[in-house]
Amino acid sequence: MSKLNRKKFLRGLAIGTIGLPFALRSLGVQKSSIAQNAGKNSFQKTFEWKMVTTWPPDFPVLGEGCNLFAEYVDQMSNGRLKIKVYGGGELVPALGAFDAVQSNAAEMGSGVSYYWAGKVPAAQFFASVPFGMNAQQVNAWLYSGGGLELWEELYAEHGLVPLIGGNTGVQMGGWFNKEINSLKDLKGLKMRMPGLGGKVLEKAGGSPILLAGNELYTGLERGVIDATEWIGPYHDYKMGFYQIAKYYYTPGWHETGAILEFFINKDRFEELPSDLQSIVRHAAARINHWMLSEFEAKNAYYLKLMVNEHGVQLRQFPREVLESFKVHTKEAIQELVDSDPFSKRVYDSYSKFQKEINYWSIHTEKPFYNDLIT
Repeated sequence: MSKLNRKKFLRGLAIGTIGLPFALRSLGVQKSSIAQNAGKNSFQKTFEWKMVTTWPPDFPVLGEGCNLFAEYVDQMSNGRLKIKVYGGGELVPALGAFDAVQSNAAEMGSGVSYYWAGKVPAAQFFASVPFGMNAQQVNAWLYSGGGLELWEELYAEHGLVPLIGGNTGVQMGGWFNKEINSLKDLKGLKMRMPGLGGKVLEKAGGSPILLAGNELYTGLERGVIDATEWIGPYHDYKMGFYQIAKYYYTPGWHETGAILEFFINKDRFEELPSDLQSIVRHAAARINHWMLSEFEAKNAYYLKLMVNEHGVQLRQFPREVLESFKVHTKEAIQELVDSDPFSKRVYDSYSKFQKEINYWSIHTEKPFYNDLIT
């Protein structure tokens, strides 16, 4: 933009809504096109959608975020787009959400993209990467580093539109019935762990097991599994894991900033007028901000509660264990990118961005945390 046009643009913004068309024209947007779009989009037509989720009905934070999303869309659209939220199992099975939206049995869904790894291997990089970026960094990659464009291209092949739908922040390493003092303690360890983290655990000698959330407590209690990861202190407290597992490990090397997603049937999304499309996108961005904030606040409170009032024993994974996990992470990712060209494209983008942003973090956040946080 030239200096002259920039001045016109800023002056137009200063005028307020009266001067907005002038400001837009300074960016090359003609008044006629605004009027045409307004006429083209039927601002009186209403839509009713169904959202299917992988979460139990009204599940804390994750399910609540879906309900809030529907409320925000209803409010911002003045009731022109109403979305009814169904918990996992209410309309379709929890892990059937992807197929249901793809086949137009529901207009949209909510979940975590590593659930669809069997159908879309590259989707895992839009959920969680072991030893990957944290929530702040991964948001930067998605919004400003080209990640979201790759995600949209990937899902378009399956007739879907993805939206960033939240982030758990750094998770905990999991609950264990025995201490992990060396690599030997991983041999034969039966642990609930999905995604790339599960592949890493398997390479380290463990046995990853997939169990639904409602089966974790009894599975751990009855010895079906020896350990489980879930999310973080808030949800782990609500699940009651502190009552049956002795040791709570950190860090959550496997999910350093797990991304939640909304996914929409592409045809149904493109049927919406442009203003409703924008409302849907902005509601998702609002949920992304709210969810991470909610997790951070709740996890801080409940970790202290479990340690101080319930005697939970915090442990850190030994360095040799973490180093082993790092080596096996590289192996697991290499196997994936070698077998799937799109996974290679996504990981090339992810890893390049991670290296660049880590250089920034090493000189800013790392010394702050190491030297000033007590």
